[in-house]
Amino acid sequence: MAITMALPAAGIAALGIGSLSFLLPLPLADISLFWLVLAILVRTFLHTGLFIIAHDAMHGSLVPNHKVANDLIGKFAIWLYAFFPYERYRENHWQHHHYPGQIRDPDFHDGIHRHPLRWYLKFIGEYLPLSQFIILGSSWGLIFYILNQIFDISLVNFIVFWILPLLLSSIQLFYFGTYLPHGGNEKDSSNSHHAHSTNYPIFWSFLTCYHFGYHWEHHEYPNIPWYRLPEIRFQQNLKV
Repeated sequence: MAITMALPAAGIAALGIGSLSFLLPLPLADISLFWLVLAILVRTFLHTGLFIIAHDAMHGSLVPNHKVANDLIGKFAIWLYAFFPYERYRENHWQHHHYPGQIRDPDFHDGIHRHPLRWYLKFIGEYLPLSQFIILGSSWGLIFYILNQIFDISLVNFIVFWILPLLLSSIQLFYFGTYLPHGGNEKDSSNSHHAHSTNYPIFWSFLTCYHFGYHWEHHEYPNIPWYRLPEIRFQQNLKV
């Protein structure tokens, strides 16, 4: 059972690493604009998947009943995503679940940073303080130096297929996982999670953010992995 539940995570990680390994050496001049844009979007989606893996691990739903394996995979996924410290992010994320849409919520706009751009910058600042930004930049510099010296990977390819997808992924996660679900709902006292869900069909819900848009369902059932959120949403709709 635990192995079966970890299979989607293994598939996402394998595709993410495989796509990066395939794209980094390719000469950009030989790729048409259409395929280049598509490659960046696919890399962004897969990179977001690494975050989703770590997110499920923080809820203990990645490898249930096997905490050591669950946390090890989560640490590896969040490290691949942006060299984030797993424990710090887990603490912040559970703070979000305990105080959603409130001042103590690190994902909340705090009543001041309401504009989407200001809210996004605050959101990023909570998870990427100066010290972590230095670690991220240094790690990227070292990795690029190694890839350039051994495999002759160009800086442009490194930026286009690794750094740019991370930036776009952060926007994707913020917009579909924070801004849409929690924006404007913090004063709804009838909703203890201060969250609502998007009404996208399952296919688009998956493409936009691995069903993270079914956000009320996630807050109500935080131990449910991402791929079961449509099932929970369907069950809730039957009760209405």
